[in-house]
Amino acid sequence: MAGLATVFGSGAMTNSIQEIEDNDLIFVIGSNTKENHPIVALRMIKAVRRGARLIVADPRKVPLVRFAHLWLQQKPGTDVALLNSMMHVIVKEELYDREFIVERTEGFNREFLDNLEEYTPEVGEKITGVSKDKIIEAARLYATAERAGIYYTMGITQHSHGSDNVFSIANLALMCGNLGKESSGVNPLRGQNNVQGSTDMGCIPDSYPGYQKVNLPAVKEKFEHLWGVKLSEKPGLTAPEMIFEAEAGNVRAMYIMGENPVLSDPDVNHTVKILKELDFLVVQDIFMTETAELAHVVLPAASFAEKDGTFTNTERRVQRIRKAIDPPGRARDDAWIIMELSKTMGYEMKYSHISEVFNEIGMAWPAVAGISYSRLERGGIQWPCPTSDHPGTPYLFKGGFPRGRGRFTTVRFRPSMEPPDEEYPFVLTTGRQLFQYHTGTMTRRVDPINKVAPEPYVEIHPDDALRMDIQDGEMVRVSSRRGSIRLKAMVVKRPEPGVVFIPFHFKEAAANVLTDGHALDPLCKIPELKVCAVRIEKDRA
Repeated sequence: MAGLATVFGSGAMTNSIQEIEDNDLIFVIGSNTKENHPIVALRMIKAVRRGARLIVADPRKVPLVRFAHLWLQQKPGTDVALLNSMMHVIVKEELYDREFIVERTEGFNREFLDNLEEYTPEVGEKITGVSKDKIIEAARLYATAERAGIYYTMGITQHSHGSDNVFSIANLALMCGNLGKESSGVNPLRGQNNVQGSTDMGCIPDSYPGYQKVNLPAVKEKFEHLWGVKLSEKPGLTAPEMIFEAEAGNVRAMYIMGENPVLSDPDVNHTVKILKELDFLVVQDIFMTETAELAHVVLPAASFAEKDGTFTNTERRVQRIRKAIDPPGRARDDAWIIMELSKTMGYEMKYSHISEVFNEIGMAWPAVAGISYSRLERGGIQWPCPTSDHPGTPYLFKGGFPRGRGRFTTVRFRPSMEPPDEEYPFVLTTGRQLFQYHTGTMTRRVDPINKVAPEPYVEIHPDDALRMDIQDGEMVRVSSRRGSIRLKAMVVKRPEPGVVFIPFHFKEAAANVLTDGHALDPLCKIPELKVCAVRIEKDRA
């Protein structure tokens, strides 16, 4: 997928949030949009009320299902089989966009088509649990829509085959010509306010700012000239790899900034053990998080309202943030802390104002060269924006793909790495709920929020609860091969029988005690946070 790598690798939406209202088909897969991205969900609901069709594919009956014309309740971890089966129908019924495929793509060949031939709706039903009739209906709805957009989140990516899931989504969009035009595209919704800006700026192990690969000689030379230092051509480690390398003794110190892996990492007991064994741990955060409590040094940072800079959101929109109040006590903004550390370590970063950093970004990455603080005073601008008179880019690939043609990728279904068995008969999937946010570092400090969402729970289907004689509200123990937690049972029909759900916000029953830190996607090393095997027992304590 080299032609789409910059966007899909960055996690950025190909299209814009505003365009959702003009979709005539919305396909949401692996995203609890109404709870996790409620503003985006409002746009989707508005589109539905205007006549758009909505397909939701999710193992749980998430709130957006109430507005859906079709709900595909696939078994956790079976997205590739579902998408391949939909594409099988589209090919068989010749619903694909022949002109778009011929003129703008490559790889729609015998190998690709022979692979899809295996994924009949009947095979899809057997693997996913979704009826063949629903698979056929979903394929027809998507393929015959003029403006069809796909929207997904970590329900797609946080698997040992997450890259395959994304390739399959891209295949479906290419097959039906739904890239390079308004109100369509492939649209990952980012989970935090500036995670897009962070990856744009090179906070990923294999890239400099702008997704420019560190192992390319020309890129290396470019940044050496810009920064006046010698640079390594060796890609760095992903977050899971850092833990493994620390366990092996190859990483002896860590600097953790704005992250709380003691609750967010899979197999957190293992993470805690490794962090405690480090020679030196520095944590930079606005609160004393569970991770900061393990640190040798804590650097108190400033919140969004206490600093100047830019945030970039999920639709690639660069926006100004402006300091409204001073940070408390000895807290300082992140840029000041980093510059002071750098100067102490022998490399002085000479910036008199944060805007100068942004100007340097434009020198390093042409996609934002036309954006300036003065332009941002009038409102946010979407990259690519290469020149000062460029208006920004609401949707990508209008004139073609960066590599010339978009490429289809042959993808085969691979099951998740830890299926249920006799000892651990349930599939656990994890995620967020509406009122709490991420590891609760901020939201769990707000009393009104805690009154609405005060405690952890595990969703269990009534059939499973009846079989185990578990009552709604009763305390249960959920265990995996890595640990166990105690929490309340919520007996609801949101998951299907054999599947349970736990939100990961609550430190007193951290869902990630249970998840598997060793089940990684081979390409991008994302852990399989969405599927692991567990057992449930009535708590005798």
